[in-house]
Amino acid sequence: LLITFPAATQYFMWEKMRLPIGATFCVMTLHFGQWMNRVFNFYYWAWFPVNFTAPGLMIPSAIFLDVTLMMTGSYMFTALFGGMGWSLLFYPANWTWLAPFHLAYKHPSGPLVSIAD
Repeated sequence: LLITFPAATQYFMWEKMRLPIGATFCVMTLHFGQWMNRVFNFYYWAWFPVNFTAPGLMIPSAIFLDVTLMMTGSYMFTALFGGMGWSLLFYPANWTWLAPFHLAYKHPSGPLVSIAD
């Protein structure tokens, strides 16, 4: 579902302007809007910790999608290989900000759990 807006933006920017940066541009603006929503609505308005509401990183996936379109010039190959790369890069791209939540923690009642638990 995350690929629909970047793919539509990529199509428009490639057809009208021949710029292979549509998906990356769309993802960067989506990230900016998501962070503004999290900061103003969750943190300033509801006093909810921002690190519990971090958006998923889609930037490496969008770059891969744009590079696939630039290298092939075909929408079919971009949909097949770029879409596959989009999904395969999404989880590893989020490892960097999810890593601290996988640290071991000794709970006061006894069990050893991760911080995410």
